[in-house]
Formats: sequence, structure tokens, C-alpha cells
Amino acid sequence: MARLPRNIASVFVIGGALALSACGDTSPVDDATSAVDAGVVNIYTARHYASDYAVYDAFTTATGIEVNYIEAGGDLLIERVRQEAERSPADIVITVDAGRLWRADQAGLFQAAPELADTLQGIPANLRHPDGAWFGFSTRVRGIAYAPDRVDPADISDFADLADPMWEGRICVRSSGNVYNQSQLAALINTAGVEAAEAWAAGIVSNLARAPQGGDTDQIRAVAAGECDVAIVNHYYVGRLKNSDDPANRDVGDAVDFIMPPVAGAGAHINVSGAGLAANAPNRENAIAFLEFLLSPDGQRFFPELTNEYPAVEGVTYDNAVIAGFGEIMADPVNVTALGENAAEAQRIFDRVGWP
Repeated sequence: MARLPRNIASVFVIGGALALSACGDTSPVDDATSAVDAGVVNIYTARHYASDYAVYDAFTTATGIEVNYIEAGGDLLIERVRQEAERSPADIVITVDAGRLWRADQAGLFQAAPELADTLQGIPANLRHPDGAWFGFSTRVRGIAYAPDRVDPADISDFADLADPMWEGRICVRSSGNVYNQSQLAALINTAGVEAAEAWAAGIVSNLARAPQGGDTDQIRAVAAGECDVAIVNHYYVGRLKNSDDPANRDVGDAVDFIMPPVAGAGAHINVSGAGLAANAPNRENAIAFLEFLLSPDGQRFFPELTNEYPAVEGVTYDNAVIAGFGEIMADPVNVTALGENAAEAQRIFDRVGWP
């Protein structure tokens, strides 16, 4: 794997305020007066993956432009940039899930980047903001990990099937506070309406094998251990386990199979990690260069090869037999902005049906 960039900072919550703690031999990005530099680009990111560090390193090697970055949880990151306003040194804002991208856009964190108009044509229209404020650069599919010795995948032709009483006591899933679940229910609201979405969510609650706990990997482990028969998870968690260097993790991954059924017949639920040009980017030219590199074949291949995500750009080739083996993706064509628009209603539904 490529070396980590030298300019690294992490965001922590200390006494209710955000503070930056520097790692490595450089100062963190902390004010606009020091942010303007012809040789750098400043990235605020909610991601912390090997693929991203490899992209940063490859970009610096290709262009000579150093990457400074800070990391924070998605909501903390949005709030930090919002509070910094015109003083923000951020050139690029990256976050995970369309719901958070929508909130970042509503908070005024992005600006249009007409320089990227041609480049963005390689991304399906449903994976980017209609006005180009942000775009998805990697995708994840919300699907079902199941125990092949206890489940016939033919019984799950659509996510709606999991609300059937035949699955009582057999389903594991994360809590309703998880943004992945909120976005999936938001997609169902878009396709089938509030009433159908609420009926489905109530059915899932009735069929839970246990109270929601942990992350997607914990749900997969529960299936492998026999605590449940199916788990609603993002595909890359399954890919990560199956591709792990740790034999114990591979055993868990190999104990499950994975399918990507449609949501109310509309296609598989797709979500994104996304990026956009920051509203007050002090190093605009460098930021545009980075965003173009992010969407190049050299940038895109890191996401499937190092993080088990799918590339957002159509036609990119990569080396990852596991996720390629999940099969062709028949995606829900809904524009991912609708996931953010429907998120509040999704949470109200979760509250009404008692999804913990």
C-alpha cells in the first residue's frame, strides 16, 4: 500500500469544542491566513480509509501538490466547516452517505465547479447533485448477508420480503440512528410512499432476532454465529471480511453469501461517499485538480482494491474478485439527493414503529 501523506491531522471532541491534533511533522490546517499555498490542497474528510490515503499519495506523486487533511465524523465535520464560514481553509469537503451530503449542501458548504462539467459526465446522474454542487466518487450497495445453509435466496426477491412473518426472529440490523438505515428507508419512501415504508419498517421490527447493536460487521458476525439468518448490511463489509488477511475474519466472511435485492422493485439501494468544492476554497485550482484525479481511472481503482467499495465512474476496471463476484448491480435510479430530503421522515417512521 502507498505510504501515508505527511500532512495529517485528526479532529477530536474536547470539552464540547472541536480541536485539531497534529500527527507527523507539519502543523494542522487551522486558519485561512495560512491556507493559501500554491503547492497544497486542504481536504476536510469524514473518511478514514486506506484507499483515501493512497489517493492522496498518488495525487501528490503525479502533481507535486501536497495534501493536507483533517478527519472528523460526518456531522462534526459539517458543523466545523459551517462555523468556520468564510474563514475556512477547506478546499474540498468529503463525507459519507447522501444524507450527510444533503445536509452539507443545505448548510452552504459547497460551491459549483463548472470546470468539472465534462469530468462528471462519467458518473451516473443519480449519483451526483443535480446542479453539480457535489458528486459521489465511490458507492456502496445496501444488501443482505445470509447463511446459505439456512436461507434460500429465492425467498428474497425484494427487500419487502423481509417484512414477511416467515422471517420472525431471523433478522439482524443496525439501530435506527444509523445513517445507512435512514437513507435506505428514505429511498423506500421515495419509491413506495410513507405508508408502505412504515409498514415495512414495522415488519422488520417484528422480525428482529435481537435488539440492534453494533455496526454492519457485527451483524455479519451474528449471522456466521447463528444468532440470526440474515443481516441488512453494506456490501463492502462483506467484501472486507472475505478479503481479509486475518483467517478468522475470512472464516466469518466465508460463512455468508450476499445478495442485492431491489427496494420495492426499483433496484438495489445505492449510497455514496461524496466530495465537493468547498464554498470558500482558498486553493481552488489545486482543488479542481484533485477532484479530477479522484475521478480518473488511477484514482477510482483504489476504492474497490483497497476498501471493497465500487467506483462511481462507469467503466473503471479493478482487481477485486470478491466484490465482482457479487454480480451485476441493478441500481435504484433515484437521485441520491432524495435520500437526504426524506431522512427526517424516515427517522419519524423509525420512532413510530419502535425501531431501536
